[in-house]
Amino acid sequence: MKFTLSWLKEHLATDASLPAVLEAMTMAGLEVEHWEDPAEKLKAFSVAKIVSTAQHPNADRLQVCQVETKDGMKEIVCGAPNARAGLFTIYAPLGTFIPGSGITLEPRAVRGVVSNGMLCSAAELETAEESDGILELEAGLDIGLPAAAALGLDDAVIDFEVTPNRPDWLGVAGIARELAAAGLGILKERAIVAVPGSLACPVSIKIEAPEACPAFAGRLIKGVKNGPSPKWLADRLIAIGLRPINALVDITNFICFDRARPLHIYDAALLKGTITARMAQMGESFVALDSKTYALNPSMCVIADDNGPLGLGGIMGGQSTGCSEATTEVFLESALFAPLMIAQTARQTGIQSDAKYRFERGVDTGFVQTGLELATRMILDLCGGQASDCLLVGQVPPPPADVVFKTTEVARLTGMDLSESEIDTILDQLGFGITSTGPKSRVIKVPSWRRDVIGSADLVEDIARIAGFDRLPTTKLPDRCSPRVPHIAPSQNRVRLGRRSLAVRGWMETVSWSFASQASCALFGGAQGGGGLVLANPIASDLDCMRPSALIHLLLAGQRNIDRGFGNFALFEAGPIYKGDGPDDQEQVIAGITRGLVRHWREPSAPDVFSVKADVLAMLEAMGVSVGGLQTVQSGRSWWHPGRSGTFKLGPKVIVAEFGEIHPSVLKALGVDAPMLGFEVFLDAIPLTKAKAVKTKPLLDASSLMPLSRDFAFVVKADLPAGDLIRAVAHVDKAVIKDVTLFDRYHGYGFGEDEVSLGLQVRIQPHDKTLTDTEIEAISDKIIAAAAKLGARLR
Repeated sequence: MKFTLSWLKEHLATDASLPAVLEAMTMAGLEVEHWEDPAEKLKAFSVAKIVSTAQHPNADRLQVCQVETKDGMKEIVCGAPNARAGLFTIYAPLGTFIPGSGITLEPRAVRGVVSNGMLCSAAELETAEESDGILELEAGLDIGLPAAAALGLDDAVIDFEVTPNRPDWLGVAGIARELAAAGLGILKERAIVAVPGSLACPVSIKIEAPEACPAFAGRLIKGVKNGPSPKWLADRLIAIGLRPINALVDITNFICFDRARPLHIYDAALLKGTITARMAQMGESFVALDSKTYALNPSMCVIADDNGPLGLGGIMGGQSTGCSEATTEVFLESALFAPLMIAQTARQTGIQSDAKYRFERGVDTGFVQTGLELATRMILDLCGGQASDCLLVGQVPPPPADVVFKTTEVARLTGMDLSESEIDTILDQLGFGITSTGPKSRVIKVPSWRRDVIGSADLVEDIARIAGFDRLPTTKLPDRCSPRVPHIAPSQNRVRLGRRSLAVRGWMETVSWSFASQASCALFGGAQGGGGLVLANPIASDLDCMRPSALIHLLLAGQRNIDRGFGNFALFEAGPIYKGDGPDDQEQVIAGITRGLVRHWREPSAPDVFSVKADVLAMLEAMGVSVGGLQTVQSGRSWWHPGRSGTFKLGPKVIVAEFGEIHPSVLKALGVDAPMLGFEVFLDAIPLTKAKAVKTKPLLDASSLMPLSRDFAFVVKADLPAGDLIRAVAHVDKAVIKDVTLFDRYHGYGFGEDEVSLGLQVRIQPHDKTLTDTEIEAISDKIIAAAAKLGARLR
């Protein structure tokens, strides 16, 4: 919202300077975004008079002028063709920065004659884009008068942010009311006198869509003489960035910003039949004042006559009934429109207008006819003519409900110690009606422009804002001596530990959408392959489904890296996935993908299934999972490459993690043209570790005896997972068997087609004494017996 300082003072009796106004606005909650003071930029320039001129002795196109300035008589060299004796113009002393040319004046000789200043053109002052010579001012101006005052550019422009709940701030009168309540001046309340009609209104109006347009007022004005607006009106509009069009249109624009009351004016000679506020019909369209054609639909409110739509109600009128200098009869409209419908229509059409900006926030319902009277008076004063009677159809909404208010609420909610008289004064200056019903008890009549006030807390907010938030008391927070309670849940801490573990091992974290396309979700089992949990109102056509796997966007991100020449990467993400719309269908996962070749002076290496498996095990161990109890199986779901992937399970049913190569068909469907390795850890499937009584570490149980190792080679069925054999051997004697490692797998000569040889290294750690050969043999026998239960035989 923009306005000028002089415009504000039309409604506020104050001698406050611009800095004082800006400070008062900020303290009252009107957030100033920008301000511009032309007088500040031109403060070094002033009015001067050329007393005499003489030809420059060394240049044909230069003159040496004797100039009367605020600094006395000065000799100035000037090349302007219009420089002449008796001319009043603008003078810049030495040391002045000239904005149009970007130079700072210095005492420099011009063809042998020193110029003691400069006579300026409009382009050099940046008051015009180009000029033929120096400025020519009205004769008789005071010498030394500031240039801004002489040029009419001494009016500062203020731009501030209007919050959606305060549409009354979209008019200069509303801003003046706030500043008057803040103590900056006295509000000038001018009564708007109704203009009596001198003839019956020949135009009929009606409402067919009261849910969109509850009230419609209008009147005919005949015999008007349209033309350019007077200078004061044109200057006001130009200052806030509006282009003057003609007097009739400029009056409605002025009232829109002056009183936050949008109006519309029609050339009455171009109207046919009854003016109707109705919903648009399918297939209708109209050419708006911005020269664009808009297609309409039945969700939009239009103002129409017998020929069809004249414009979108409360948003923008049409070209077909616009006013021109040939207009002699006009119909003036002042109506109310439903804010929500205005916002929806503007979103569909993309139209942004000053009327739409106000109607979608809610205009003053009590100013419908008053605004019509104000516009009528201005039209008659500036354009002449005769006004008809006013017509009003529909029902103007009643004023907001009264609020029962106890003044003690101010201290209770804010801690501010304000007297009842100060509270009453603030409310009265803001326009609220006050009826005292006893000590500390009031009934507050809410004005029609403040429909945001519905309870005592709203009044307290206004009182505190006007009284000054700097008066809020400072109170020390109470000491809390109770033991500190951890703010992070165990499940949250587990995610943090997992992310840290992957980062330490060289993985980079990403953040992606929880949405994906139905086609990609179907590849990862969304809704049993049917596309997943589909959104009713997606933000984009390719983000219309909640992801069933976090691998989707990671794979797409990997391909984008490859496309840009970054083929080596390891990316992971911690976030939710969605299996359905039930309360337990959202799961927390950590997923990752990797690809690339690491160059090394010995030999190149690339990540494989086992390196990904190692990283997943390290992450699970960092999160407190006992990885020794995990079962490793080869079976994986359809998006994993068979034979090159695996699954970690807790028992036969609970899947903790999946890892391995992504299936080539899935990569092809996603447009990924390179093999990818990945993993997905399902955090909700991991049991939470029990809280320990103390946080101290257990005593170090390190044996002083040397460990020993024994190698075993077992012949097993080819389909037996090596992990099952390792787990069986490790559980033979947990007290002394500390580690079991697979070091060899052989398939070929000497074995059947369905047999392989697995080589295990078993590390045995004695504690109390060195083990005898008999004891070692006993452990070996137990290992062989445990393996035999799985169908394995010693090779």
